[in-house]
Amino acid sequence: MMEVAQTVHIVDDDEGVRLSIDFLLKSEGMATAIYASAQQLLNAPLSPAGCILTDFRMPGMTGLELQARLAEDGVHLPVIVMTGFGDVSAAVQAMKAGALDFIEKPFADDQLLTALQRALEDNRRALGSACITKTAANLIAALTPREREVLGLLSEGRSNKEMARLLGTSPRTIDVHRARVLRKLNVETLPDLVRLVLAAGSSGQSS
Repeated sequence: MMEVAQTVHIVDDDEGVRLSIDFLLKSEGMATAIYASAQQLLNAPLSPAGCILTDFRMPGMTGLELQARLAEDGVHLPVIVMTGFGDVSAAVQAMKAGALDFIEKPFADDQLLTALQRALEDNRRALGSACITKTAANLIAALTPREREVLGLLSEGRSNKEMARLLGTSPRTIDVHRARVLRKLNVETLPDLVRLVLAAGSSGQSS
């Protein structure tokens, strides 16, 4: 998969904190965007590559409320929540709401960078998985209806004779369809084919 530039979105109503974190991350070669409120972030166009670093307690909309809105809007960027209050219950709330990590202010630079690196790696894995799923689904969608039927039966471990009987054709014809399916899906073995079907999140059968 082609490397995608990732952005760390920093949300904090304290300008000093925003600028300090922004400076640190840029000095580490990270791309950043800064927001004075949760609403500013929600109003901005967000790429699927990156993560969100948000304060927990902010006027207008808290970090927890921001997490909920992002989920409602279908934004799946990893979220790291910051707090200056040492509130354990807030940490539990944030993690239950899907935050990847939780750090208390004041935090060491290394602590923040480690958390962000973990979030960005998590995001890379998610993007890679989504790319594989989309590619596999597109390959399967390009098959003919009969080829998708054969794919579904192949995925179940059916023999050529069984498939011929179920589809009302000859084993020789099934052999031809099977070869075409493997070629179109760019796989050579049955285990590879099953892995591709699983990656696509599909049974491989036509609807």
